Amino acid sequence: MNKIKVRQALEAFYNEDIGHQDLTSETIFALEDTAVGTFTAKAAGTICGLPVLIEGYRLLDPEITIHFHVSEGDHVQAGVDLLTVSGPVRTLLSAERVLLNLLQHMSGIATMTSAAADLMKGSGTRICDTRKTTPGLRLFEKYAVKIGGGFNHRFGLYDAVMIKDNHIVHSGSISRAVQKVRTELGHTVKIEVETTSLETVREAVQARADIIMFDNCSPSEIRMYVQEVPDTIVTEVSGGIDLTTLKDYAGCGADYISLGCLTHSVKALDISFNLHMDNQ
Repeated sequence: MNKIKVRQALEAFYNEDIGHQDLTSETIFALEDTAVGTFTAKAAGTICGLPVLIEGYRLLDPEITIHFHVSEGDHVQAGVDLLTVSGPVRTLLSAERVLLNLLQHMSGIATMTSAAADLMKGSGTRICDTRKTTPGLRLFEKYAVKIGGGFNHRFGLYDAVMIKDNHIVHSGSISRAVQKVRTELGHTVKIEVETTSLETVREAVQARADIIMFDNCSPSEIRMYVQEVPDTIVTEVSGGIDLTTLKDYAGCGADYISLGCLTHSVKALDISFNLHMDNQ
């Protein structure tokens, strides 16, 4: 992850939560009061977000000490201590909610992604994410997908072309849309085309798309469609697939399956943060 963007995001998160001061901590504890805090997994899962915690604590107080008991991407069982932090109690408590929320959310994504990747193991099909991310959290969510063993789709509208149904309808055809893009953009930009039928798959192949997506198609339809696509074109499956139906698509022959559920329907991993005063 880009550390500059991570810090900018953390600054916004802290400003939202802390505002101009932490009323509770600053009225109860003195500046010199110190404490030790422990992050503990309350459920089994894949841990993700430890580098974010480093940047988050450094932003508030570079002197805070962090000791990790696990590594990024480790799968842990419930009851495992993940890390301990020590420093001013005011700072530890002010940072708690923002950093714990991010750690839980990112670990939840990594855990679900890992489960999805395991379901497709040996099939030759990779799991990837989508743009169905939480506004403001895309950087963190897509990073968590990678930590969980998945792959990233485009990060935004700016780094790849995806010609979807509305683009096709209002441009007249897949061929016209692809030709327009090729005329306007350079050779380094990939062009993906969304298809929904054998006819549109064949048109996308004829238009020389770089990637062809089979949208909301059944496993049997996909097995038929991939036969129409040369090996030089990457294939992707998308649309309404989750962990309960994913296994049905193993062996369908597509290169990627993109899952919106990895980011828009994920359950945060249960992680606690408990503080112990240094003098106790």
